[in-house]
Parts: sequence; C-alpha cells; structure tokens
Amino acid sequence: MPAFSAYAPGKSILFGEHAAVYARPALAVPISQVRAHAIVRPRIGANQSLLSAPDLGLEEELDHLPEDSPLALAVRLTLSTAQITHPPAMHLRITSTIPRAAGLGSSAAVSIAIIRAVAGFLGISLSNAQVSALAYQVETLQHGTPSGVDNTVIAFEQPIYFIKGQPFELLRVAKPFTLVIADSGIQSSTAAVVGDVRRAWQQDPSRFESLFDAIRCITDQARAILESGETDRLGPLMDQNHALLQQMTVSCPELDHLASKARQAGALGAKLSGGGRGGNLIALARPEQAPSIAQALCESGAVRCFITRVEACS
Repeated sequence: MPAFSAYAPGKSILFGEHAAVYARPALAVPISQVRAHAIVRPRIGANQSLLSAPDLGLEEELDHLPEDSPLALAVRLTLSTAQITHPPAMHLRITSTIPRAAGLGSSAAVSIAIIRAVAGFLGISLSNAQVSALAYQVETLQHGTPSGVDNTVIAFEQPIYFIKGQPFELLRVAKPFTLVIADSGIQSSTAAVVGDVRRAWQQDPSRFESLFDAIRCITDQARAILESGETDRLGPLMDQNHALLQQMTVSCPELDHLASKARQAGALGAKLSGGGRGGNLIALARPEQAPSIAQALCESGAVRCFITRVEACS
C-alpha cells in the first residue's frame, strides 16, 4: 500500500462560544494558516501499527495505547467504521502547527487528519459528515460535553452556523474580511472551563440563561451582517460578545489586555475565541491595518500573531 497524507485546518469561533453548549447558535470559520498533518505508511516487516507524535513526545504501538488515548481512539473508530478488525501494519505520524489548548481547534483537527489519513491508506471513502461524527466522539473523550462546532467546521472546511442538536448550515459570506489572531501563550483546558461554566449555570441558571440569550442575539445579528457584506459592523458585536464572556468569567486579564490594545491599534472589534482563560484573541481589522495591529499585539504580550482572510462564499 502507498503512503497516504491528510491535512486539517484550525478553526476560529467568531461568535457564540460557551453559549453553543446550551443550544444557542455559534458562527465558526476554518483557519488554513495553521493545520494538522497525518501521514500513514506501511510498516514493512512488522505486524503491529505504530503511532508517532513528535510534538507530544509519543511513539508507541497502537495496541499498547490506553483506551483514553485520543490519538488511538481516532484510529480505532476509523477501523471500526470500516469494519476492519485486523488492519495491515502501518506507521501513523502526526504533526501540527496549531497551538494546543489555544482555542484554534487543535484536538479536532488532529483527529480529523488521523481519520482521513487512516481511511485513505486503507482505501476507504468517508463523507465529511462521517469524519465529523467520528471526530466528535474523540472530542467527547477529551472535552466532556463539546458543542460540536470544532469537528464540524474543520471537517467541512467552510464557515458554518451551528446549533447543537440541529443540522448545521453552511454560512454564506458575502464579502471577505480580515482577522488578526493573537495567541496569549496561556494554555487552557476547554474541558475545565466548560465544566466551570456548567457548575456556575447550575448554581444560577436564570443569570446564565440570560447571558446565553444575549450571545444568541449577537450571533444572529452577526450572521445577517456576514450575509449582507457589511463586515465592518461585526466589530461592535465582537466587543459586546467579549463583555458577556467576561461576565461568565471565561476571560482573563491577559486576554482583556490584548483586546484593549487591539482596539487602540485600530481594530474594529476584538474578543476571545474558544474556551477562554487563555488561548487566542481575534481582532477584526481592515486589511491595510492588520500588520500594525498584529505588531501592537505582539508588543503587548502575545507570543505569536498571524493574519488570516476569511473568503467570501455562497
């Protein structure tokens, strides 16, 4: 069998994180500047499959990895879907340029790259929906109660409007827009933050339902703006969404500082993206101002920044 490679992009949530776990909508876009890569080669002269993840310091045979290994689960789920109980010996190598625990969908992208590479190596065709569903099972192992946004937007590689438990909708973007993404350098466990929000919601459901509803209104306004092409109007909505996330205690001083610096540097709006308490900030920028905003964010404590353009699509 020849080697088979697969890539999966990162993702950014524009609006709706955390509220999406409670059946409110979210808007998310793929981020192609960072991606996970999986390559599968035949393992000549061996009878076991080997998994290598240099970024994690992992090199182990599949059969020796525990049940709660996300990498192994992605492989096992793919084999199970294909009804293959005795796969040929293979060497799966996984690398990624997506920062971990930073809100850019690292875990879902890695799972999707693995699923596609293993399936392709075995000559199996999986639909985007099948790939997304398998990756969601891995996300559940890692994050407890994921919204499903990450695996969906990464598997389909298109902007989406998503409500948990309902069919997602591909999002029409009438006009391209530019984002500056700044990594705070703080790793944060999405599962831990989601769990904290759930406990806070259980203690004060009325307050948190109001916050989730306010985020839903912002998200629906943002969708209408994206479909109309008036993308500059997204900026104030990003600021409002960030303020609501602050009230939910999922921001942190470093992200708040970066958001303030982005606005001072000319960003039209800024907010945390993803689980929060670390990870990434996204800032809406006019294309000509994006480099100076990125520079200001790096000078203000971001460990890395990159500029991405979300393309128009029908």
